[in-house]
Amino acid sequence: MALQATPYKVELNLTDLDRGVYENLRFTVARHPSETEERLGIRLIAYALWYSEQLAFGRGLSDVDEPALWEKSLDGRVLHWIEVGQPDAERLTWCSRRAERVSLVAYGNLRVWQSKVLDAVKGLKNLSIAAIESDSLAELVKDLPRSIQWGVMISDGTLFITDERGQFEVPLQWLLGER
Repeated sequence: MALQATPYKVELNLTDLDRGVYENLRFTVARHPSETEERLGIRLIAYALWYSEQLAFGRGLSDVDEPALWEKSLDGRVLHWIEVGQPDAERLTWCSRRAERVSLVAYGNLRVWQSKVLDAVKGLKNLSIAAIESDSLAELVKDLPRSIQWGVMISDGTLFITDERGQFEVPLQWLLGER
C-alpha cells in the first residue's frame, strides 16, 4: 500500500516590506511521503518570498513536469516557475524554456553544487537563484507541527520568521539574479 501525503494547515501572516505586500493567508499544503521537513519549510519560504494571488503549489515530487510552486496567467502560460533544492543545470535550462521567469531557492551543502551548476546556467536571463544557510533552516523546521503558524517579515532581503518557539532570522544569499 502506498504512503499517503501528510496535510499541514498553514497560517501565514506575511509582511513583505521590500514589495509592500501585507497578507494574512490560510491554506493547506501536502507533504509528500519522501519529502523532508527542510524541503517543506523551503516551499513555504518560497511561497512567502514570491507571494501573489495566483501563486500555487505544484505537485513537485509527484510530477517531475511541475515545479514546487508556480504562477500561471489566466490563459495558462507559466509566468513564474519556482524550484527548491539543488537541481542540475539541465533541469534549470528545461524550466527556463517553459516559463517567463524561473526562481530557485537552494539549500543544503551547496559548495559542490555551486561549482557544477552556477557556471552552466549563468547565461539564462530569466533565472534567479537564492541560497539559504542550512543551520538557520534546520532550526526553523525542527519538529515542524502539523498546524503551522508563521509570522513572516521580509526586509532588505532577510526573512524574519516567528512561530510559537520564537523568532528565526533566515538570511538569503543571491547567487544569481535578484528577487
